[in-house]
Amino acid sequence: MSQKTYLELINDVLLRLRENEVASVDQSNYVKLIGKYINDAKRVVEDSYNWNVLSATYTISTTNGVYNYALTGAGTRFRVTDAYNNTNSTGLFNETTTKMNELFLTSNVKSGAPDRYNFNGVDSNGDNLTDIYPIPDGVYNLRFNIIKPQAELTDATTKMLVPAEPVIFHALAKAIIERGEDAGLPSGEAYQLFQQSLADHIATESGRYADEFVWGSV
Repeated sequence: MSQKTYLELINDVLLRLRENEVASVDQSNYVKLIGKYINDAKRVVEDSYNWNVLSATYTISTTNGVYNYALTGAGTRFRVTDAYNNTNSTGLFNETTTKMNELFLTSNVKSGAPDRYNFNGVDSNGDNLTDIYPIPDGVYNLRFNIIKPQAELTDATTKMLVPAEPVIFHALAKAIIERGEDAGLPSGEAYQLFQQSLADHIATESGRYADEFVWGSV
């Protein structure tokens, strides 16, 4: 199933509920509710797997003596897949908070090429702050490869990035529960369709990448 716009997703769910299609994502309170279910379902699907379509790369250029940096624009919902110090072609290890505290509180804090990091706080823009160690003794180019969920859908023409089918089935199940079972598809069956669709899409995508075998439970 190709990428669908927010309005197309809403109408797909409405049709499965035997409701009329709409021309606007805020045409009525019920349409807005379906939109909320779409966004709830989108988040569930996004959190279930490291979808390649959500991949992004953020870089930090260090300054001598500065060890705390923001991943500007990344927000806080991302997941790191790997991190590298490009300058000296080595990986960055995700260190524990306890260990980082020990390293920074020692009387002999090291400086040099960073080889580890730890997320520590959020800046005023809502972006995660990360501490790096050793404290940089110059300019290093640090690269973070992440999975960054798409922003909440609000505009009718915005295309959703993750697979549409499991999102539609999950939203449909929530809509059926909200209005009560009727002569249509039972909510339990709709949820089973969601689970099967999600599993199928994950299996298809994971088959394209040799190291992608694990996904979250829903």
